[in-house]
Amino acid sequence: MSPSPRSPHGSDQSASPLGAPGWNRIKSYNLADRYLRHADYELVLAVDDGSSLFAADATFHRTPGLADGAWTSFRSHNLPDRYVRHANYVLRLDPISSGSSAVDRQDATFHVGH
Repeated sequence: MSPSPRSPHGSDQSASPLGAPGWNRIKSYNLADRYLRHADYELVLAVDDGSSLFAADATFHRTPGLADGAWTSFRSHNLPDRYVRHANYVLRLDPISSGSSAVDRQDATFHVGH
C-alpha cells in the first residue's frame, strides 16, 4: 500500500472533508478506490461509500511526531484524543497524550517517506 501520488505529502487532500491543510486521507496505491479508515478503533482499507461518517473516519491530522517532532503522528478527525499507532502488528487508534508512556508515543510516531 502506498499513499496517493496526488500530493507531495502522499495524501489525497482534495478528498478532505475539511479542505484545510494538515487534514489528510491515506489512499491505497494499488487499490485506488480504498482509503485507511478506523472501525472499532482498528484501521482497515475500505471503499469510500460517500457518507459523512466514512469521511470523518478516514480523515487524519498530520502532526509533529509524539516521540520525535521531526517525524509524524496522525490524529483522528472525529476522535481527536486518539492517534494512529501500531500495537501487536495492527494499526489502531488509541488515546495518547503527553502523559502517555514513551513506548505509546513511539508507537504513534512514523517516518513518512517520499
